[in-house]
Amino acid sequence: MKLNERSVAHYATCDSPADHAGFLRKRVERHHHHAHHHHATSYQRRWFVLKGNLLFYFEERESREPVGLVVLEGCTVELCEAAEEFAFAIRFDDAGARAYVLVADGQAAMEAWVKALSRASFDYMRLVVRELEKQLEEACKSLAACQKSPRRSSSSGRKRHLSNPALLPLQEKPAVLENGYSTWGSGGGVPAGAAGSPAPGVSPAMPESPVSPETACFSKLHSWYGQEIVALRREWQERQKRGHP
Repeated sequence: MKLNERSVAHYATCDSPADHAGFLRKRVERHHHHAHHHHATSYQRRWFVLKGNLLFYFEERESREPVGLVVLEGCTVELCEAAEEFAFAIRFDDAGARAYVLVADGQAAMEAWVKALSRASFDYMRLVVRELEKQLEEACKSLAACQKSPRRSSSSGRKRHLSNPALLPLQEKPAVLENGYSTWGSGGGVPAGAAGSPAPGVSPAMPESPVSPETACFSKLHSWYGQEIVALRREWQERQKRGHP
């Protein structure tokens, strides 16, 4: 693969964001297939910049042009056993290809570099895209299945819940007359008028339920649930008048 040096150098130093950057110590290993031995150079401290699947390295952080480039295709990134701590290597599949041994300044830096370099190749991106396409297909199937299946009305469930007599305000519970007494659930009886007539203070026609579709108006709902507060306030005012003539 041929690269235009001027274009590559411009890309290395342009304002496009880098995927990862930092100082690493580098040495190159060359495997001589016929001689069956490795030749390694000495370590050099370089400033590395990763952009996409291109790993540039510079003599200094402020350098205007890179001194080298590693194309991260057809290679593996792995930890390696070396005399130096925090060492890892970029090794290529081709026989006789060079390997880059890199040494980070610490454990966290080494892990971050290995992670970033392992995700830089197009091969990795292809795997990610395939996995995302698979997840998208499964999500579309699940959505289609949910749209076909009958759904329970959430409003009807809310209506059933709120229309439970145990949840309504106390004075709005319908009175049940038994032997001239008005009973309220499991509570005690309150003397009432003649059997079959409504208990004192209870309106014969109960107000419309606030949870029915006809009472969506907030002011009506507010008035419904505020009746108990109004009654308690009136009772308190009467007690104040009697206690303070």
